[in-house]
Amino acid sequence: MQSLTIGKHTFNWGSRTYVMGILNITPDSFYKGSRVEHLDAVMAKTRQMILEGADILDIGGQSTRPGSGRISEGEEMQRVFPVVEAIAKEFGIDHVASDWQELVKHPDVDLVSIVTPPSTHMEITLAALEQRKAVLCEKPMALNAGEAALMVEKAKAAGVLALIDHELRFLNSRRVMRGMLQSGAIGSVRHCNYVFRSDYRGIADRAWDWWSDEKMGGGALGAIGSHVVDSFRWILSAEVTKVLGMLTTHIKERPDKNGGNGMRAVTTDDEAKLLFRFSDGPHTEGATGGASISVVESGKYENRLEVYGTKGALMVEETGELWRSPTGSGAWRPVQVDQDHMAQGMREGSWSRGFTAFAIAICDALRAGRTTVKDAATFEDGHRVQVVLDAIRASNESGCWESVS
Repeated sequence: MQSLTIGKHTFNWGSRTYVMGILNITPDSFYKGSRVEHLDAVMAKTRQMILEGADILDIGGQSTRPGSGRISEGEEMQRVFPVVEAIAKEFGIDHVASDWQELVKHPDVDLVSIVTPPSTHMEITLAALEQRKAVLCEKPMALNAGEAALMVEKAKAAGVLALIDHELRFLNSRRVMRGMLQSGAIGSVRHCNYVFRSDYRGIADRAWDWWSDEKMGGGALGAIGSHVVDSFRWILSAEVTKVLGMLTTHIKERPDKNGGNGMRAVTTDDEAKLLFRFSDGPHTEGATGGASISVVESGKYENRLEVYGTKGALMVEETGELWRSPTGSGAWRPVQVDQDHMAQGMREGSWSRGFTAFAIAICDALRAGRTTVKDAATFEDGHRVQVVLDAIRASNESGCWESVS
């Protein structure tokens, strides 16, 4: 059973059902009965919900009802924060923060988990490291290799736990695959393939957001390509030496969610076709790789990694199933793998299963005062991935193979 402690309160997930009360500080939310616009009414509603058994309060300042107007971050904060302060004061909640800088500085914060758009990763990371906080940064690590290199430098100076959220490393199937490859089960690697297929962004009327903006670090290459590159590097224990990339934007504009009927241009890729060459190493000799990534592709969801060697092949699928094909067999045979645990309430999928194991390992390291987690992607790994991503973008512009420095 997993638990979460916030201040004086501990939530033991799975022990019972927790009730959440909703306060909509907005005039146009879905449910009229949840709308409260004046502070006295808000506090009366809050007291009523707590008396009726609410454990958690959700305070909403931006409606997502179809046709509702979009407001700025500042206006949303003006709606929400006075309510948060009033509730905190009445119910003896000691710490309330209106911005992330204040929160990062708080002495009770042990780790800063950065899940914001990539354009903000460096700023938040450097602020956290300056306070000597442990950091878990989402991928891609930064906007470019220059930013990532600075983050590596500051993390080394701080001497704290600093990791990139490549949670797929913690799937049992991928760990077994790596162990089999390293033990020589399929001989020397000749080539590897990665297929990622989703229609997550295939609906053309999905609203424009940071994913659509190159300046904010959006796009399939950064979001999924970073996992592809990290998976190849970690599984093969080899570096990418050359890349050829073709990035495509199929949906070229999306509805502007700030209201009206306007459209905004999409400046990021939603499909990536990639070719790789790898360094020679203990498990590779003249190895090549390919990846097909799409977030606008209909059909069965795929997140599949294949590795082909001189003695056979290994394949791991989204489901966590691992397969082996000995040379000459003409068939895939299942490899026994322990089922991954997944935290209660998470959506079924490899990302959730991997992150559950990763999160437990991070908490164990923090409790023990360690600055490393076995098998986790470090900031140095994140920087190497970023160097490859930069080379892929350069290749897309030039139409030629690019060397990875």
